[in-house]
This record gives sequence, C-alpha cells and structure tokens, in this order.
Amino acid sequence: MTPLRLFSLTCVLLLSATSLASAEILALLNYESKPGQPVRREAIAIMDIDPKSADFGKILMEIPLPSDLVAHHIFFNRDRTKAYITALGKPLLHVVDLTRFPYRLRAIAVPDCQVGEDLVVSEDNKTWYLTCMGSSNVIMGDAVNDVPIKTVSAAEPAAAFILYPHGIAIHNGIDRVLVTSSVKPDMSEVGESVTVLEASTGNVLSTHKISTKPSPAKSAPVEIMFSPHANPPVVHITTMMEGTLWAGIWDPKTQAFSFYQVDDFGPRQQGMPLEMLYNKKGDRLYVTTAKPGFVNLYDNTDPRQPKFLQAIPAAPGAHHAVLSPDERYLFVQNSLLNLEGISDGSVTVIDLSKGGKVLGSIDTLKAQGFNPNCIMLLPNHFQRASLRAGLNQQ
Repeated sequence: MTPLRLFSLTCVLLLSATSLASAEILALLNYESKPGQPVRREAIAIMDIDPKSADFGKILMEIPLPSDLVAHHIFFNRDRTKAYITALGKPLLHVVDLTRFPYRLRAIAVPDCQVGEDLVVSEDNKTWYLTCMGSSNVIMGDAVNDVPIKTVSAAEPAAAFILYPHGIAIHNGIDRVLVTSSVKPDMSEVGESVTVLEASTGNVLSTHKISTKPSPAKSAPVEIMFSPHANPPVVHITTMMEGTLWAGIWDPKTQAFSFYQVDDFGPRQQGMPLEMLYNKKGDRLYVTTAKPGFVNLYDNTDPRQPKFLQAIPAAPGAHHAVLSPDERYLFVQNSLLNLEGISDGSVTVIDLSKGGKVLGSIDTLKAQGFNPNCIMLLPNHFQRASLRAGLNQQ
C-alpha cells in the first residue's frame, strides 16, 4: 500500500469515526485475484457488511499479503485477541495481534507444514493445532509465544491414517482432537476417515471410516465441528465428495466416538458440502454447499439428529458463513480455491428474521476481479471506535 493511499485511508477512518455510526458490522475477508488477472494480488479487507450502514459493502482498510501466499482461512484464538491466517502456498502461519493498531502480520515458520488448512486453539488459549493437508501431519504450537512445538506425522506407524488432514475440532473436556482425512492437494487421492487424537499429547488413538460405501469410498470428510452445549459431546462432519452430513457421539463409558450419517444433500440436488456454523444457543446449524451454492438450515435442538428445515440459495462456491451479532443476518462467502464454476466472488446477504430472504449480494471484491477466500467478523470489542483509538495513539 502506498503512503498516499495509507494516509487517505487513515483520514477516512478518522473522519468517519468522529461520530458513532448508527449501524456497522465489520468483517475480515482475505482475498486473491481471480484467474487471468494481469497482476496477482492478495490482501485482507476490513469491510462494513451491515445492510443498514451508509458504508455497506465498502472496504474501510486493507492489510496487504504476499502475492504468492495463497492465504486460505482466518481463525481466532479463544479471547479473540489474535487472528491466525493459514496458507496453501508457503509453510507459514501468520498471526495478527488484534489489540494493536495498525494491525501487523507476523509470520510463524512451520517448515513441517505444506498446504496449511484449519486451526483450532485449546480452551485454555495455550495451544494451537494446525492441519497440513499437503504434508499429511498436524502441527501443535504454543499459542502464547506462537511457535510450533510438536509435529504429529503420518510417517509414524500409529499415525498412518492422518492422510491429507483438513478439518479439525477440539474438546478439552474429554481431551480429544478430531481430524478429517480429506483430499490430496492435487485431488489425485481422496480420504474417507476421521482420526481421533489425545489433545494433551497429540497421540493417535483411533481412526473411523466416514462413509457407508465400500472402501475406497472417497467420501472426503472436510469439516468437523463440536456442536455447542451438547452433553455428551457431539461432532458434525461434512463429506465434500460424497455429499453427506455425519454425526459422531461421544460415549463416556467407552471413552470413544460412534459415527453415522444424518443427511444426504443429493436428493436436494446439492453437492460439495463444506462449512458449518452454529448460532449462539446451538439450536440452529447452517451448512453450505458449493454446487450450485446453498445454505442448509437445520433444527439442532437434538444435535444427535439435526432436522433439515430449508435450503437458502447463495451463489456458486458457497463456503464460509457468519452471523451478525444479533443473529438477524447471515453472510455467505461464495468462492472455493478459485475453481471454475464454484468461485462467484460475492457475499450473499440473508435476512433470517424474514424467513431466510435473500436481500442481495456484496459484489465489492468480485467487481474488482477478486475472490474472497474467507469471511470472519471483526470481534465486537475491536470495532471502529477501537480503530480510532489506535490511530490516535500512533
């Protein structure tokens, strides 16, 4: 970013912050150039996505990224004072201290990690776990000092089933981390399992097939999440290639999980289920499907068997989704890996208070030849007032 542009953005932020905005929802969107652009570019945009805001759809500031990083996902630590950005193109994990403004990227070298995908942080905020789909391992890191401390590798005989790990979920109450076996980065091989690790040690405990079909089922479990407030714990899993939703229930007596299918997207003419999202109460589950682009809403009152309620249209490549703080709006980022046919580049805006009515889309990045790869809400305690305070301290 040029000094002139940085100065202009600073002035805009200062002037707009002199009076409190009547409405704003600030989101982080990391993006990259669509294929065929003359100059490749990557960055993280901070955008106001509140439909009621005068700045709706406007980029308020940007954080430049290396053009060959291929930044993928954004994750927060437990108190949301840090944001972690995974990368497909380099063995690096970036961290941003959200308590300091202007925001600064700090690179964390993870030489054992190729094609970094998902990251989770332990409930005590002290350890992170990073899945590395290209090198078939999981990196455990110190979440205070942000340095890698252990590599759980498929080269170890006991870990032979941690192939192409993608999704990851943690439950420290039962000392477990669950990892999905998705696809080889070049798509030449496809996984079909979930591996259970001991969270405190990283030791591999068991592996479970996630498909009802004979092996090789090539189901490609992709994302896995613990349903909030479930007792005993329940995880939900999306299978990218098979197009199904699964559940895994923890048995306190046997200290093990059992897995089974709970839904099939095929009859609804949908394929490639990807991300999941829960509301705060945990009684609603949202699942995106990239082909042709939908959000599926479930009643999750009983997480052991979510009940399908409705499918809301988004756009090709429907991927990550976030809820507004009041849970009125659902925002869906529509792009997957710059792949043809499933990388629309927009953000669909859905009003849940009106039965899932699609209000329209945010085409800010799409119109400039970019694809957003992830969307996350900037934590509430770092809204525009915090940006102003940070600027005034510089």
